[in-house]
Amino acid sequence: MKGGTNMKFAGKPVYVFVLLAITMVMRLAGNSTMLVTVGNSLVLKCPIKGQISMLRWTITPKAGGLCTLVYRTDKNMTHRTNCSDNIDWKFIAGPAAALEIQQVELAQEGNYSCEVASTDGNFLTMYHLTVLARPRLSLYCDEQGSPVCEAAAGKPPAQLSWVPESIFSAEETGHHNGTVTVLSKFTACSTNVTNVTSCTVSHPAGNWSQSIACCPSEETNFFLYAGIITCALIIITLLAVIYCLKLHSYRPCHKTKPPEIAPIHSQEDDTMEVEPYTTYVQKENVIYNSVSDLTVGQNLPQDLCSET
Repeated sequence: MKGGTNMKFAGKPVYVFVLLAITMVMRLAGNSTMLVTVGNSLVLKCPIKGQISMLRWTITPKAGGLCTLVYRTDKNMTHRTNCSDNIDWKFIAGPAAALEIQQVELAQEGNYSCEVASTDGNFLTMYHLTVLARPRLSLYCDEQGSPVCEAAAGKPPAQLSWVPESIFSAEETGHHNGTVTVLSKFTACSTNVTNVTSCTVSHPAGNWSQSIACCPSEETNFFLYAGIITCALIIITLLAVIYCLKLHSYRPCHKTKPPEIAPIHSQEDDTMEVEPYTTYVQKENVIYNSVSDLTVGQNLPQDLCSET
């Protein structure tokens, strides 16, 4: 039990020593975070102590393979393996210790370490490179007349705010390259304030603001409401007129009798009514003619014939 107790207490100084060693290594390494925006250039420096014999940059990006650049002073030679064309040495006064990245890309985010072997010892400098993507700001009015602000393809996601301040909704959509699009909709248009709404984008790569007039003003609301009321009155009036017309058309007192059809007399009926009279006249004429002829033939007075 005593030996176990001594081992237990002996482990504490060892643990403390390991923590101190890790802290010292981190300080010597000079691990730091570098921020750069997509499309910009960056120079990473490697501190040099004493007379160097060899210098090596090792790049471990989040996407892609390992990249190494080596410089040896004894042969005055540089060598590179699996590195992009936009990554190269930065030649300054003295040894080529600096690393230059031109037009940084999102895929080049990752860890960069510089190892130096010199007469004063071996030194390690580490960087963590964070690549920022500037969001594309757009502001427009949707179909309902509400302002919509969009910060597209930003890294990290942009923070949106509105002026005047109000409750708003925000949606985030991630993309395969690590960027995020943020869409915010201003849902509280007020008639008591100006109809101009401003959207502000806050991002590590910068801040931007745009304004737009989507929300209707008091004057616009007056004409809008007046138009709605007028249309409603016209519709109500038309419906009332149609109802009255239908109501009167179905009342019994307004029903009309069908017109009496006058009898149709054909020409045959007229002929039938005239023919007896014509026949009678013809017969009378024949008798009269016969009497006249007889009187003339016998030289008798017509009065006498009439009496007969």
